[in-house]
Amino acid sequence: MIDIGSIVIPITVMLILAGAVTGCISFYFRFERHRTEVLAAELAKNRELAEQAVQQQEQVQARLAELTNRVAAVEQLLRSVE
Repeated sequence: MIDIGSIVIPITVMLILAGAVTGCISFYFRFERHRTEVLAAELAKNRELAEQAVQQQEQVQARLAELTNRVAAVEQLLRSVE
């Protein structure tokens, strides 16, 4: 005769292993989703910083152009004085 214990124990072990594998897979995908969200937030932050840097560079270039014009005007004034 077949003993019930010889059937129940392997089925129980298989169910426990299947549950463990399912739990691990679930944890892995939850971790990956969290990591993706963190990376997306970091990329958005870096994009904002890059946009701010571009704006600051444009302001510096405009100021430099203005100062170049002023220096040219001063040089022309000095040449006219001589």
